[in-house]
Amino acid sequence: MKKIVLSIVALGATTVLMAAVNAAGCAACHGADWTKVHMGNKNVSEMSKADIATALKGYKAGTYGAAKKALMVGQVSKYSDEELDAFAQTIGK
Repeated sequence: MKKIVLSIVALGATTVLMAAVNAAGCAACHGADWTKVHMGNKNVSEMSKADIATALKGYKAGTYGAAKKALMVGQVSKYSDEELDAFAQTIGK
């Protein structure tokens, strides 16, 4: 029973954190299904959860990215690392 309660609490916390990231802002460049790749965008749908989390937190820190680095820094800098991790868990494979 304790494991079930802890699982429900963890799921709820993840959902709250994920909800903090505005995915609509991402869809403009990456597509609603994360597959849009024109203009040098990455095909996020093919990235692992860990790779997405690393990229998002790296953009935030200014240590990741190339041509779109400045744009992505602005998109992710308002979120905590925990929020970015939770978001990566929802969209990564």
